[in-house]
Amino acid sequence: MVKTALFVRLEAKAGKEEEVANFLKGGLSVVEGEPATIAWFAIQMSSSTFGIFDAFPDDAGRQAHLTGPLAAALMAKASELLSKAPSIEKVDVLASKLPGSK
Repeated sequence: MVKTALFVRLEAKAGKEEEVANFLKGGLSVVEGEPATIAWFAIQMSSSTFGIFDAFPDDAGRQAHLTGPLAAALMAKASELLSKAPSIEKVDVLASKLPGSK
């Protein structure tokens, strides 16, 4: 059951939009190895605004993701790719519908 989530907003530097999109697409293979990451979405909201929404069964899973390899890679590339620091919001999931859930 999904109880916690993260919403991360990313603003690409001018000319770095494609690199941000490719970084996010590559993140899928990393989070596939995280058993507590139940759902993970890389999204694009405008030409330069991107985001990540991911969901977890509990706060321990969320914390494991925040200290995991994708978060570390994002922070290492942030100054190169982003116009400002990522906005990372911890959120609670009130209701969800996922494949295989009833």
